[in-house]
Amino acid sequence: MQLKDKIVVVTGAGSGIGKALVMKFVAEGARAVVGVDINPETAKQTAADLGCVAMTADVTKEEDVIRIIEETERDIGPIDLFCSNAGIAIGASEQSPNEDWQLIWEVNVMSHVYAARHLVPRMIQRGGGYFLNTASAAGLLNQIGGAAYGTTKHAAVGFAEWLALTYAHQGIKVSLLCPQAVRTAMTANSDDDATKAASNDGMMDPDQLADIVVEHLQRETFLILTHEEVKVYMTRKTSDYDRWIGGMNRLLQRLTGQGS
Repeated sequence: MQLKDKIVVVTGAGSGIGKALVMKFVAEGARAVVGVDINPETAKQTAADLGCVAMTADVTKEEDVIRIIEETERDIGPIDLFCSNAGIAIGASEQSPNEDWQLIWEVNVMSHVYAARHLVPRMIQRGGGYFLNTASAAGLLNQIGGAAYGTTKHAAVGFAEWLALTYAHQGIKVSLLCPQAVRTAMTANSDDDATKAASNDGMMDPDQLADIVVEHLQRETFLILTHEEVKVYMTRKTSDYDRWIGGMNRLLQRLTGQGS
């Protein structure tokens, strides 16, 4: 996909990866970019900084996702690319409260479902369309210190795979973004086990990530790995699960001092 003259929606656009994607898509000549965020002020700031259209929505609410789609297509035009990027990281373990597990499920998984539910029929009717779903390397591997994050990101990976294999013959294209550690508000000033584990290979700036995303969108590749070492970890995991789990447990002990 070439971004020039396309209409794009990006959720979670108030900061971090979302804001970097908006900036890159505008620079690539998109006809219009809609920057969506749950915080009205950050949505407006992104629009003021980058020249996109600001919208406010809570992606855990299906009616809000419907409104984003309907208002964009009514006021601007048919959506070519929908970037379901909003995400949160809560729920450290199985002991985390049900409310945390439910909220992260709704943000990290159901928001992708809602977007597809209401856009796929429209896109098929007009000959096709594109989804960029943000998951995480945690969805391919897992997340030390982040039970709910790793679990929901696995589900996000599974849904993106299903979406791609189900509608490919009807013109629906899907790319799945699975970064490792990115320098965002989610990771800033954090020294918890999840952040330590994810940043074990270093942090990437959002602008650098956005450049990689555009390169992959142009090639229309399904899996976008911004950190090449993740391929190695995936191979180790699938070739010998027991060894991989043992290695991850040793990493956990090293990061938390439990093994000393």
